[in-house]
Amino acid sequence: MADILFGVWDYALFTLTLLVSASIGIYYRFTGGKQKTAEEYLLADRNMSIAPVAFSLMASFMSAITLLGVSAENYTYGTMFVVINIAYGLFTPVAAYLFLPVFFNLGATSVYEYLEKRFGRPARLTGSLAFSLQMILYMGIVLYTPALTLEAVTGLRQEYAILSVGIVCTFYSTIGGLKAVLITDVFQSLLMFAAIYSIIVSAWIDKGSLGEIWRIAEENGRIEFGEFSGDPTVRHTWWSLILGGGVTFLSLYAVNQAQVQRYLAVKDIKTAQKCLWWNWPLLTLLSFSTSFSGIAMFSKYVHCDPLASCKIRSSDQLMPFYVVDTMGHIPGLSGLFVSGIFSASLSTVSAAVNSLAAVTLEDYIKPIYTCFKKQDLADKGSSNRAKLISVLYGIICIALAFVAQFLGSVLQASLTIFNVVGGPILGLFSLGMFFPMANQTGALTGFVSSLAFSLFLGFAKKPAPKPLPVYTDADTCYSNCSIPTSTPSPSLPGSDDDIFYLFRLSYMWLGVLGLIVCLVVGVLVSLFASYVLHIHPTSADDLDSNLFVPPVAKFLKKRQHRARLQNLGDENGKKIGGIELHQVDDNTSISSANKLEVASQ
Repeated sequence: MADILFGVWDYALFTLTLLVSASIGIYYRFTGGKQKTAEEYLLADRNMSIAPVAFSLMASFMSAITLLGVSAENYTYGTMFVVINIAYGLFTPVAAYLFLPVFFNLGATSVYEYLEKRFGRPARLTGSLAFSLQMILYMGIVLYTPALTLEAVTGLRQEYAILSVGIVCTFYSTIGGLKAVLITDVFQSLLMFAAIYSIIVSAWIDKGSLGEIWRIAEENGRIEFGEFSGDPTVRHTWWSLILGGGVTFLSLYAVNQAQVQRYLAVKDIKTAQKCLWWNWPLLTLLSFSTSFSGIAMFSKYVHCDPLASCKIRSSDQLMPFYVVDTMGHIPGLSGLFVSGIFSASLSTVSAAVNSLAAVTLEDYIKPIYTCFKKQDLADKGSSNRAKLISVLYGIICIALAFVAQFLGSVLQASLTIFNVVGGPILGLFSLGMFFPMANQTGALTGFVSSLAFSLFLGFAKKPAPKPLPVYTDADTCYSNCSIPTSTPSPSLPGSDDDIFYLFRLSYMWLGVLGLIVCLVVGVLVSLFASYVLHIHPTSADDLDSNLFVPPVAKFLKKRQHRARLQNLGDENGKKIGGIELHQVDDNTSISSANKLEVASQ
């Protein structure tokens, strides 16, 4: 492990980061309308500008786990993962012009209110419960993982890190509401960029040029963009990264409560779409930079891999190890890096706390109150209820972060839950927005089936990914291992033939399969229930066109317009002495009596 620990300047910068975040919360508590309504507290009174929302969309997506993991991914397995950024660009218009208009037409605080209007209350409760479980588990891990990693290489006690970051995050999220969360995300985003670019600049100075960093990575097999294999068991290919990355992007940016709540914080749909488009270059820049930081670190350790020489225990510790190893002697730089990493945690956890408060208030408390009291919950005092809920979720987050150290492999299981739930939830919303024939029976059956299928694949035993070769030169690389390591070596390839084929599929296909199963099962069961069992029969003429994506909504409106004209003609026919009317087209009809009169003449 690194011997360089945190100094006074490092602690000062880290403390300053927490104080600034807390101060933003205090400022927004005592400005504006002072959060008298739930809309002001949970939706920032719908008057936010583009920049803070765009930065917040990016920051809540890029957690500390993502920053540490993406850099380690490029260091260990090469640059193929960078292709996923193409998916972000390709699927941005899908989220902006298909899904987003539906939620703006709905005008609800919780996205799961859509499911109730489309499929009934059971669907709303099922979707919101899945989201709540997903986010509760994930936010504890997001807080715990960087604390554990940084303790290992900087000496910063994980208990202090969890408590300080957890308390500050809960504080500003609770008292400042969504406005404070959005503005704080801008500040934290800048720190995230600073942390990543400190690594790139350090390697640039060390090697003399960015070209030299690239050359070293290329010579050692780290530069790869040519995997076009159609084999779904290959870990990363163009197909799996674009399709799988696209489903992941849509599950987060199109139907996730935390992100949609940010769109609704602006005044109109045009502004929200601009926020989503501005998020794309910000997200891509940070993703590319984090990926490049991985090969920048490789240029430093090309002859002395820290993991192989037992200087660190896992690849997620590569980035903090590099910082303290190469920049630890410069006062404040380690503190700047740690601030950037924990800013990524702060932004993700604050997004989770705020969105969970909205879902709990709108999907659980209000329906229960209405059920027992037979009246709607008054809006007066709703912001205070939301604040209390935020505090409770902040406490749960901190508790889970402490419990996480005793869960062992459940950590990976929880992350798997986050990934496999996204596809089925996207499938549930897609069923409602794209398929008029879908009904409650089909939607619930499709969602539960796809969720079970995704979890089955997600928790199955999978072949271990094969890292690229690393080196530990015995002459220049001091080893902390009890058994000295020397040259080369990649992991020995093992046989995967004994593992069931579906279990060998790349993890990038989990969300895609979950989406497909939900759609196929949902549509088939809906048709069977409607036309065979006559359960929840659906008629396009009875559907609210605002609950569908614009192209489908346009088709339904035309169909419903023709149906109304036909009904109007039928009603007019009944008024003319019971004489039958024969429709010629949508606008004209003549009676059979007139026909006879004309014929006689």
